[in-house]
Amino acid sequence: MKLSYRGVSYDYNPSEVETTEGQIGGKYRGLDWRFRNLKKPPVLQPTVNLKYRGVSYHTGGNTTTNTVEPTKTPVLSTQDKARSLMLNHQRTHQNRQQAMLHRSAEEIGLATYNG
Repeated sequence: MKLSYRGVSYDYNPSEVETTEGQIGGKYRGLDWRFRNLKKPPVLQPTVNLKYRGVSYHTGGNTTTNTVEPTKTPVLSTQDKARSLMLNHQRTHQNRQQAMLHRSAEEIGLATYNG
């Protein structure tokens, strides 16, 4: 494909990605749609080390050197999960009641205690 940018012409050849029709799909606003799966992963562009005004930079693939180890989540028993859910529910309920109390006090002109 022949393109032009600010008077400079160049050829643009986008890479074609082969896909297969997935089984998951549906209808959205009257149009059918389906997920498409890649037949093979696309080819990554090579990494190029460049320098501009003395500052080095890279183009192309990911050059992240900082690796973050995944955090290990503790495995909770069913009782611990239930206790956590109950406490969160109680805390949410208490916060909601406190907010309603403060709003009611402001509406009737009482001084509120922020404790």
